[in-house]
Amino acid sequence: MATFLLVHGAWHSGRCWERVAPLLEAAGHRVFAPSLTGYGDKAHLLGPEVGLDTHVEDVVELIREEDLSEVVLVGHSYAGLVVSSVANEVPERIAHLVYLDAMVPEHGETAVDVQPMTQNLIDLAAGSGNGWRIPPLPELPAPFGLFGVTDPADMAWLRATLSDQPVDCLRQPVRLDNPASDSVPRTHIHCVGAKPEGIVRRPVPATQPNGSPARIRELPTGHDCMITMPSALSELLLESTPAGIRPATAPASRTRPATDGR
Repeated sequence: MATFLLVHGAWHSGRCWERVAPLLEAAGHRVFAPSLTGYGDKAHLLGPEVGLDTHVEDVVELIREEDLSEVVLVGHSYAGLVVSSVANEVPERIAHLVYLDAMVPEHGETAVDVQPMTQNLIDLAAGSGNGWRIPPLPELPAPFGLFGVTDPADMAWLRATLSDQPVDCLRQPVRLDNPASDSVPRTHIHCVGAKPEGIVRRPVPATQPNGSPARIRELPTGHDCMITMPSALSELLLESTPAGIRPATAPASRTRPATDGR
């Protein structure tokens, strides 16, 4: 049995994993999908003091309070910054890092460094009168939709779960100064469906920090693959458990599952 800790991205809440968590549990695994401070059941805690450091503390505290170990730590989008910092804090408790269409930072970087278009969001917040909160992105015409979700019912459900994003989530730097975190293996899952203009993805180095070959998987869908392709995503996440990991000498591979699992 593995322990999955699923960390949502900006504007979202733990509810975004509602189609994925049952599939992982049905495979015999333990799943945690918390809402970070300011979102979901913690939306009432949203404030200008909330930032990346707050969210890192959320996850580290959960790991320690639940005494979790051998964790498959999954970070979606903005949460790539969160899970990187969490692995830096408690590398001995992390079995695998999964960057799910996520920002992948270097030490000292902010979200703006990793994804420069986020500066536009900070600028919009500064001109809105409050200066610290960024509303969720608007729906776009297909094939972009709302974070890559285009089904009308799914879009309406997702919109109802979103909260504003504090700007300090995008301005605070990650701290990745613990060499022990380099030993944690990692997988990158890329959503390769339509992306709005301005979104960039850094190339994944051919070799992981632990010296093994890069593990890259692809899903032919938009950004919120946990909503649009939950079954295919779950299959890829199960590959990240100890039983699913291929030998370190295996070449990097890419898969493009063809079913949406809905």
